[in-house]
Order: sequence, then C-alpha cells, then structure tokens
Amino acid sequence: MKAIVYTTYGSPDVLQLREVNKPTPKDDEVLIRVHAATVTAGDVNVRGFTHVPPGFGPLPRLMFGLRHPKRPILGTEIAGVVEAVGSRVSLFKPGDSVFGIGSTELGAYAEYACRRERGALVLKPSNLSFEEAAAIPFGAGTALYFLRDKAKLQRGQHIAILGAGGGVGVFAVQIAKHLGAEVTGVCSSEKDDLVRSLGADTVIDYTRDDLTSRTDSYDCIMDTVVRKHSFAQYRHLLAPRGSYLAVAGGTRELRQALLTSLAGGRRVHFGSPDETKQIMEDIKELAESQVIRPVIGRRYPLEQTAEAHRYVDQGHKTGSVVISIG
Repeated sequence: MKAIVYTTYGSPDVLQLREVNKPTPKDDEVLIRVHAATVTAGDVNVRGFTHVPPGFGPLPRLMFGLRHPKRPILGTEIAGVVEAVGSRVSLFKPGDSVFGIGSTELGAYAEYACRRERGALVLKPSNLSFEEAAAIPFGAGTALYFLRDKAKLQRGQHIAILGAGGGVGVFAVQIAKHLGAEVTGVCSSEKDDLVRSLGADTVIDYTRDDLTSRTDSYDCIMDTVVRKHSFAQYRHLLAPRGSYLAVAGGTRELRQALLTSLAGGRRVHFGSPDETKQIMEDIKELAESQVIRPVIGRRYPLEQTAEAHRYVDQGHKTGSVVISIG
C-alpha cells in the first residue's frame, strides 16, 4: 500500500511517499481503508516540533521516539471504511463507515490503518462526507473540552475567541453559540465572513484592532494561538470570576492554572481532552444535528502531504487541512 513515511524528525521534506506492507489488525483492532486524514497541530509537532507550546519542547521526542520516530506514519484524524476486524471486535463490522482520532496511534497517512475498537472511533455521521468527517474530531473535541467541561460556558455569557478562524476556533464559535453565549471572534480580515457565518456576533480584525486596548468585559477568553498571547495581557478584560482558556498554553499556563485554582477569582484553564469513544459520540451527535459543521480550508492528495505540512507550519491555516486518500 501507499503511505507517507518519515524516519527522522525535521522539515516537511522528511515526509516521503513509499510502498509499505498493509497492516494486519490485532484481536482488538479494526483495519480501515482510509478515505481522508488531516494535518493537525499535533501532526506537525510530532514531525518537526513546529508549534509545540513553550516549555514542552522535549515532550514529543519522549513520547514518540528520542532519536527517531517510533511510528513512521503520521496522521491523527481519520475517516474511512472498515475493511476487516480482529477476533475480539464486536462494535464494528466490515463495510462500516467510521471516523475518529488517535494522537498516539497515528497511521492515517496511508491507504490502510489500524485503530483500536475501544478507542476514539465511531460510525461516521451520515450527513458528512469522509473528508468532512475527518476534519472534525480534533477541533470539535478540544472546543467541547474547554467550553463545556472546563469553563462550563452558560447562556448569556460573553466569550472572546482568539484564532476564531483556525482548526479549533471554527468549532469553538459554533459550540459557544450552541451553548447560548455571545461570541466575539478575533481573526484576520480574510476570515471575517467565515467567522460571522459560523455564528459570531462580533468579529475583530487583530491586525487593525488590539483587543487588549478595549474596555469590553468577557466571562471567558479562549486563546487557541501558540506563543502569541498571555493571561496577563487579557486579565483586565475578564469578569471577576472569568476564565482564560489556554488551549495552546505551555508550562507557564500550567503553573497559572494551578495557582488560580487555589486563589479564586479569575482562572486559567489548561489541559487537553481525553480521546474517548464518548467524546466522539458527542461530536457525532452535534454534527448530525447540524450544530457544528466542518470548515475545510485546503485539500491535498496523499502525494502532496509534505506540501500540506509546509502550509500548516506557517501557522495561519483556515479551519482544517484535509488529505484525500480513498
């Protein structure tokens, strides 16, 4: 089968199209004929440590291989059709259309990939194409984790979303509106119409208007941009018991989260969502009820995966970048 393989860390040039053996599912795994994958921040971080949050530089190497990659095929988000199942699999059968995420399993940059039956894998929403389904898990799961589970965003509250046109931001806007919040999206001018179409009540062009100089008050500020902002910059804009959601935070935000949880008042929230089947079921329900819709900024064939990574490395992508395979 064809796959994008890398044997050393570095620039997108380390990604090479090769013929490799088709994987065989373990007893608790399914074999998926992949139709679509994506390029997430996680993928580029594992490949070249491009957008690793401050303070976490060595972590990807410790997790994925100190000197060279343990798993030579990247690809976190996946959508495709079950080709075969292991002997202990009962939740899926050959022919099922599925989608999911596996930040430690990877492997989606290939014509076939194996994923655990009990992992973050569920049946594909019937109203989405494979490309659309692949574009959802990371962004929607992260937005749900911070807005619903961490901030517990309530109807009538006011939230500002920094990076509202990005991979997480586009879902954060939609989910925040679904939860009943008043949404201010912060993005570049070329994403203005998109962010408004997703439900934002107000859109601020960060290249012309500095949010920190305004006198607005927010119950929640969600920061999805790596190395650009800080809690200190936006603290004065938060309500007395407001929340700063450090989606792209580093070790500084980790410390602040611990300290503010003890001090009371304005809080920093930090962390990453667990990749579970239940989260995927929640995302599927939101997609099928049309609460959320994916935004695909660019599509690339498998052969051009390196170009897709080169684009994402720039840090200004719109929505999701999809790799079409099937």
